[in-house]
Amino acid sequence: MPVPWRLRRPEAPLATARLRVSDAVIRVRALFLSDIHLGSRACQAERLIEFLKDYECEQIFLLGDIVDFWSLRRSVYWPTSHNTVVQKLLRLARRGVKIFYIPGNHDEALHDYLGASFGNIRVKKEHIHVAADGKRYALLHGDQYDQVTTCARWLSVLGDASYNLLVDLNRALSWVRRKLGVSGHWSLADYAKRNIQGATAFISGFERALARHGKALGVDGVVCGHIHTPALKRLDGILYLNCGDWVDSCTAIVERPDGRMELVRDGTLPAGMGGHADELADAVDG
Repeated sequence: MPVPWRLRRPEAPLATARLRVSDAVIRVRALFLSDIHLGSRACQAERLIEFLKDYECEQIFLLGDIVDFWSLRRSVYWPTSHNTVVQKLLRLARRGVKIFYIPGNHDEALHDYLGASFGNIRVKKEHIHVAADGKRYALLHGDQYDQVTTCARWLSVLGDASYNLLVDLNRALSWVRRKLGVSGHWSLADYAKRNIQGATAFISGFERALARHGKALGVDGVVCGHIHTPALKRLDGILYLNCGDWVDSCTAIVERPDGRMELVRDGTLPAGMGGHADELADAVDG
């Protein structure tokens, strides 16, 4: 069961966020997903399937790296669960949910089909989303603001392989933790990103670049993916939202019916990182 993060009282600080668990279907206006990496052994498709069952929405935005063609070129891996994700999305599109697909770097082949539709899923380069409260958000994958991806493709491939190794090691560590009775989720990949100086500098630079992109477009915020680091924060007057991924963090961004943007996580993980945009309105720029 996915767990939306929200505060019990609007005036409470973000640090005091608590879980709200509901057995009912959660109705939202829009759902933003990125970095699913279908075709990769690291993809947590089963958890995404359960997540999608618990949400009803009018629009779904797929913000890149949905299918991992890099991984599929190395070896073909397409289990039933990955096919189920595709069929679920196609079924939602047939039922009238508007679905937009913005390719990233792992599914860059789809850039050849910009403007085309596949099963009522429209492929676009970028998109400006207008929320129910009138705020405007630029939607993109974000790889064009990654200098490694744009300037040194071989380094990007090497980094991808290193990240996959961390995810594989994390699976082994999770198994050991379960055997030892250690509860809770701990991510080796997330630890490395937040504690290795070069990684933290890269993430900070990427976030600032996306905020500048949003400011140049004159929008209120940007929603992206690419770096597998979920976030909801205000930077230089721009609301920066990163969907995270479905390899490690299993997170998404949702727009509530009133236009509030929230970072949500599937229900198997602890409440360490969530919040919604209203609490950030008066925050000091990061």
